[in-house]
Parts: sequence; C-alpha cells; structure tokens
Amino acid sequence: MTSAYFVAVVGAGPAGLFGARELASQGARVALFNRDIKPGGLAEYGIYPDKHTMKEGLRKQFRGALESPNLEYYGNVVIGENGDMPLDELRGLGFDAILVSAGAQGTKWLGLPGEDLEGVYHAKEVVYGYNKLPPFSQKHFRFGKRCAIIGAGNVMLDVARHLVYVQKVSEVVAVVRRGPAEVNFTKEEMKHLIGYLDLPAFDAEIKRVTPALQAIKQDPEAGRHKIMEAVSKADPKISDARFRFEFLSSPVGMFGANGALTKLEVEDNLLVEKDGKTSAKGTGVKRAIDVETVVFAIGDKVDEHFGLPTKQNEFIKNKEPRFPVEGVSYESTVEGVFVGGWARKASEGLVGYARKDGTNAAKAVWEYLQTKPPANADAEAVAAKIKGLKKTVILKEHIKRLESVEADEAKKRGLEEFKFASNEEMLQAMGFA
Repeated sequence: MTSAYFVAVVGAGPAGLFGARELASQGARVALFNRDIKPGGLAEYGIYPDKHTMKEGLRKQFRGALESPNLEYYGNVVIGENGDMPLDELRGLGFDAILVSAGAQGTKWLGLPGEDLEGVYHAKEVVYGYNKLPPFSQKHFRFGKRCAIIGAGNVMLDVARHLVYVQKVSEVVAVVRRGPAEVNFTKEEMKHLIGYLDLPAFDAEIKRVTPALQAIKQDPEAGRHKIMEAVSKADPKISDARFRFEFLSSPVGMFGANGALTKLEVEDNLLVEKDGKTSAKGTGVKRAIDVETVVFAIGDKVDEHFGLPTKQNEFIKNKEPRFPVEGVSYESTVEGVFVGGWARKASEGLVGYARKDGTNAAKAVWEYLQTKPPANADAEAVAAKIKGLKKTVILKEHIKRLESVEADEAKKRGLEEFKFASNEEMLQAMGFA
C-alpha cells in the first residue's frame, strides 16, 4: 500500500487553513505551522474588534478545518531565516511539498525622512496592537490629538475609527495620493466615519482639486458622491472629533522635535492618465500639516528573510507554471514550494479571497504531487524535531483549552469576547508554567 503524501503548510490564516483543509480532504497528511499561538491570521487579528459575528463564524470554519485527523497543528513556531526553523531545514525534513501561506509579514515603508520618529507607525502595528496580537499588543503608541493616515482603503478607515472611538483624538486627516473617485474603501466601512466628516473642509477640498480632476476629464461630483453615499447609514456620533481628506497629496517627509513627530510634509500631485490607468505625479509644491501621529496604511510586503527569492515586495513566482489554477501561478522558483494567499500577492482582497487563493494553491500542490511517488517522510521524526525546539509548541488540544478559558473569562466579565494580550498569559491559560 502506498503511503500518503506529507505536506507542510506554513501560516494558519484563512489561506493556510483552507489550503490545509483541501489537502487533508484529498488524503494528504498535513503539518500546519503557525507563527502565532492562535490560528486565524488576519481573520483573527486584522478584522475590526467589534465584528463579533463575522469573526465567530470564521473561527467556527477554522475549528472545522483543524478537526481533520490528517492535520497536525504546530503553533508558536516561526519558519524563516530569523525564526525557529529556516525554510531549508523544513524542506530537509522530507515533506513531499510545502505550501507557504504565511501572509505578508514584511513591513512596507516608503523610505522617507522621519520614519523613525516617535509617533510614526505602520497600520499593521496599530491594527495588530488593538486586536491584541503579541508582541504588538504590548507596544506603546503615541497617539496625539491630531493624526494623519496615509492611504485610502478600508484599513485607513479601521485605523481612523480606532483613533476616533478608542483613542479619542481631535482630528484625523486621510492623506490620499489620488482623487476622491479613486478611494478604495467601501460604503459599509465609511459609515463609521462619515458622521465625523468636516463637510465645509470636504467641499473646499473638492473645489481645490477640481482643476486637476477636470484636466483628465474626471467628474468631481462623482468622487464626492462616492464618499457621501455612506451618509444614509452613518453611525451616531459619540464625540466632536473631525475627519477630513487631503486629496492629490503624497507624503515626502516627517519632522519632529526631541525625537517626536510634529509635522508631516506632503507634495501636491497632478493626475496623469496613461493606457487607461490614472497615476499621481508630483508637482514639486510642498506644504506641512501639523500632526503628532502618522500611520502608513499603504499595504504590505512579504518577509524578505523567509527563505524564498523576492522581487518588488513579492516572492518570485514561476512565470511558466506546470500546474496553474485558473490561469494563476502558485509555484515559487524553488522546486516543490508553492505560495498562496497574501504570500502570493500581498494585500490583495479580504478573507474570501484568501480562502479561495489558499484552496487553489492547495489544488496546484495536489496536481504536483500526482507527478511523483510519496517520499515516505517520517511523521514521528518530524513531530520529534518540532517538539525538540527550545520553546513551547502549541498543538490542537492546547488551542481548544485556550478557547475554553477565554470564553469563560468573557462570560465572567460580561463581554462578547475576551482575548489574552500576551503569549505568557495564553501559555498560562493553556496550563504551561
């Protein structure tokens, strides 16, 4: 009788969990490695905290995926050059294939002056911080009264919402490279902030950028409508905070005093249309905005120290894949190593996208496996190697214990949800000294 294929999946966010489930359902044995103690990735630590129903629905699906008898979970294990086990060492354990679905763990910066000032952050840090992902949950953030967020997507709105509702800031300025018609956020997310929009400032801003919009035949009213259509769903205001936009503006530097941010310098842009695409072009005209906090919500990049070749913030894919799925290459340039989810294309889509991409990546892996006999990797040797790491490795039964303790704690405190905010607290709750 032929032994089953043995596949390693790195990363237990939606792409990894659904990819692992797909492979296990085909009969492969799967070792699922996760950097964090808890599974879920961005579904656990990237969704705004009050979306309890959505998150619990996803957790239910994740629990179902982990229930597979073919799947072993190894949490609190970092794969990568600077982690607990380099990728080459993982490959050396004899897996038939490896699916990398570790997301985009690198931090994307623009290389501007002042990025190291206190008060300058990446959105990833802030989002992970308020969602209680260690070690970001222990980080001290300097949120002043006036904050700027660079970006025009749903992450920008999530951070703005946190600043207004939780940090009680006075003003949030969204700095947007292009015009109002090209914002990427949804009406559903804008409804939380639209009540705080400074309408006189908004109308003045639309008027200011109208010549640049009209120069490429963009209708300023269409852009205005795109943002204002959330008004009918507006959340009730709980403070006098002010939210406003700076369109056609790109950050060029941050300045401060005594190591702390005091000003954001932006450059005014024009819009240029080429091959049906609109891009922003700097005019050389610069101005300063007084702020104490700047958050960059400009997307993410893969970890360059993971162990796979990278180019332009992404792992390099095989341009002529042997096993494409729906015309997409899930193959890295390393034999037997595949990429899925944000590890394949950083910051692309939400949970539904990650689920589909992880599943498709697993289908590509399965097609690859059909071209070779199983290598008969020793599952016990793999387990022994992992348990021999100089740290506590989290298994499926430990996760069940943690979920039970957190659910009891939520009930005791009268909360919809409770999360421990440090690895130490989680380990203690699971019975590790």
